[in-house]
Amino acid sequence: MWITVITLILASAGFIWGKIRSDVVALIALAVLAVSGVLTTGEALSGFANPIVIMMIGLFVVGGAIFNTGLAKVLGAKLLKVGGKSPTRLFLVVVLSTGLIGGFVSNTGTVALMMPIVVSMAAASGMSASRLLMPLAFASSMGGMLTLIGTPPNLVIAEVWEEAGNTPLSMFTFTPVGLVVLAAGTLLMIPLSKMLVKEKTDDKSGNAHGKRSLSSIVEEYGLNDDLWRVSVPQSSPISGLTLGNLALRSNYKLDVLELRMGDASGHLIRNISQEAPTAASTVDPGDVLFVRGPRENVERFVKDYSLILDPDSDNTRRNLQFYDIGLAEILPMPHAPFLKQTIASLDFRNRFNVNVLGVLRNGNYYTDNLAEFVLRKEDVLLVQGTWNAIDELKNESDDWVVLGQPLSEASKVTLDYKAPVAAIIMIGMIIALVFDVIPAVFSVMIAALAMVLTGCFRNVTDAYKTINWESTVLIAAMMPMSFALEKTGVSGMVSAALVNTLGALGPHWLLAGIFFTTSIMTLFISNTATAVMMAPIAMASATAYGVSGLPFLFAVTVGASLCFANPFSTPPNALVMPAGQYTFMDYVKVGAPMQIGLGILMIFILPLIFPF
Repeated sequence: MWITVITLILASAGFIWGKIRSDVVALIALAVLAVSGVLTTGEALSGFANPIVIMMIGLFVVGGAIFNTGLAKVLGAKLLKVGGKSPTRLFLVVVLSTGLIGGFVSNTGTVALMMPIVVSMAAASGMSASRLLMPLAFASSMGGMLTLIGTPPNLVIAEVWEEAGNTPLSMFTFTPVGLVVLAAGTLLMIPLSKMLVKEKTDDKSGNAHGKRSLSSIVEEYGLNDDLWRVSVPQSSPISGLTLGNLALRSNYKLDVLELRMGDASGHLIRNISQEAPTAASTVDPGDVLFVRGPRENVERFVKDYSLILDPDSDNTRRNLQFYDIGLAEILPMPHAPFLKQTIASLDFRNRFNVNVLGVLRNGNYYTDNLAEFVLRKEDVLLVQGTWNAIDELKNESDDWVVLGQPLSEASKVTLDYKAPVAAIIMIGMIIALVFDVIPAVFSVMIAALAMVLTGCFRNVTDAYKTINWESTVLIAAMMPMSFALEKTGVSGMVSAALVNTLGALGPHWLLAGIFFTTSIMTLFISNTATAVMMAPIAMASATAYGVSGLPFLFAVTVGASLCFANPFSTPPNALVMPAGQYTFMDYVKVGAPMQIGLGILMIFILPLIFPF
């Protein structure tokens, strides 16, 4: 017993100290329990094969696809129209919409999505963003109570409940509790949030780091100026010709910046691919050419080859996109041998599979007639090609430096044409979870695989990057702690102490003890680790007292999830701290009343929803 207790205390101290990653602390504790013989090898490693862990990995991938395809941004942008400029209405829209999204997407992901939207909504309405950002973080945690998949503690208590031989909890067993929490929390935050208003709030959530986005580079070089979208119909005589055959530069004074295939507007499901244009690029029916040059020249080209010129007003569809091909700037080194040579003589296209689209010199941007442009050591070249080709430029020569990380930039590009696919998969997963068509873990696994196979990610590597491995390993390593607590009698001892101390006063007092013990632990330890530790104790306490364990398990997940009084207790709290310019005491002033108030309410509400 003492090995388990000491290990638990030291692990808790490690979580509180925070100098070592939480997953490493959990692994150390697991190793100690296994080596000391408290746990068998099978028990120690059981967490890594647990359906909850596999399910969480799948949910990370599904959530990543929702962001990667821009589906989340589309949904968020619509809120701008609903919120208007009324402070109360804007507050309610932010809190309630965040709570609803938080029921299906991780709270960290929800805050990452909503934070820039909330800042822009606040700026447009003249409202202080600091009044909205902390409620945004709290709402994401409260929304996690709405569904089984909303937050990891929900999955933890569902597992403990099922392991005790009870009927599995469904997707929306949590919804009544979540609705009460969200409604009560929203009402509490309306007056409390007024204490958060700052006299001056700077936007630190945006591109404060100074990095230039692809869209800003396009704007600086004026690449969208005089850019025209030309579609190739089946009847066009251009079909089958190469760009070299067309000689657009000499015949029409036009440049082709992009050749796009599969961009059939109006189709729900599309599979767009792009090609950086070369002389050998073949034009086929259904292709789209993005050409740059004077309108009258474009109209003559369109007329000569029976093409279709998109309307001027369709600016969104005329803009360059970066699904397969991208842009990057390269800076020649002072010793580069090609300085004082023309761009044409460098033959970037044949040597490195990239095109030179522009030159930055002395603060001026040049994009026309570049072939005879003589390079100087102060120049910066803008090149275009596939993302892999641009990335390979870094290793091709020591004569230049590629500014930025091309593959990293590629992973940030939203595959917006895949948003309908992601929406269909997400809805299908939710329906499967609601109606329990197959085991929940397989519903999530299939949805995650579908997101990858249908191209909602650029590649499998990007899908893996969406997984929060620290949280995954933390949960897998902490789950066997419940075995240790039960085997060594610690769970029974704590539950007996709670029952003997509070049980005589009634089940509500015992429920309060479980809730506030969990709530206090969550101030210092991750909510998932706390839920893993407290769920078996709650179940054992209920069993010892002779009542249903369900309200006690829900006291654990509510206490673990609704931790507001500490900025570092949950990732959402920490995410909004710099953007809202909050101090530690801001969380105490607003978060502590929220945490205590909701706790007292839940002590009386939980037995009504799940009777003793």
